[in-house]
Amino acid sequence: MTVRDAAEGVGVRVDTAFRSRHRFLQAAVACQPRGVSGVLQVGETCLPDSKKGQRCPGRKGKKRGGEGSGRRRGDWVPVLVGRGRGLPATNDRVREAMNGEAVTDALRQVVAPGGQTLVCTDGHSAFLRLQSAPGVATRTFVASCHGHVRNRAHHVQTANQYHGTLRGWIPVALRGAATKYLPRHLGWMRLMSWAGRGARPREIVASALGRQVINR
Repeated sequence: MTVRDAAEGVGVRVDTAFRSRHRFLQAAVACQPRGVSGVLQVGETCLPDSKKGQRCPGRKGKKRGGEGSGRRRGDWVPVLVGRGRGLPATNDRVREAMNGEAVTDALRQVVAPGGQTLVCTDGHSAFLRLQSAPGVATRTFVASCHGHVRNRAHHVQTANQYHGTLRGWIPVALRGAATKYLPRHLGWMRLMSWAGRGARPREIVASALGRQVINR
């Protein structure tokens, strides 16, 4: 539902509906899992950098059929995704850069102490530092090197599936989202996908009031 449709449905102004929606979403940003025990599949995806709704002097407007964005720094925003295997836990964070320090910092609270978490990653170089972190057990799976999945526990397919969900929702269904609001939209997706059914309306209200209803 668009902001305009939501405003018409409840009888408020469009800007009021916009601010209210983002207040609700801001509360979900911090709802990240902590101390996940079991298999945690971790991967990285990129979403287009967007200045949607902002005035950017000197920035050329995009036109249909124009030059597309490449892999230049600044064209894309890296997002680190961690998904619990067989668990509803989802960790996703926007990173300024995808390197070893950023990955270790993002997963510091997610990985359970004492080796209770097995972190499965792909071959991205940023995960090499994670392998040397004390108390963190890791497994690396690269399809081009290891072939098809043989050990059903050591793969990153769950994380990759979530990447596809994000890329099909934010750039396509939402027609893009401003990068400054991207953490809120990631929280929105966590609410919609929680426990395979999505958060119920009363749970969303409880989340806006400060209660953690997802990734508990």
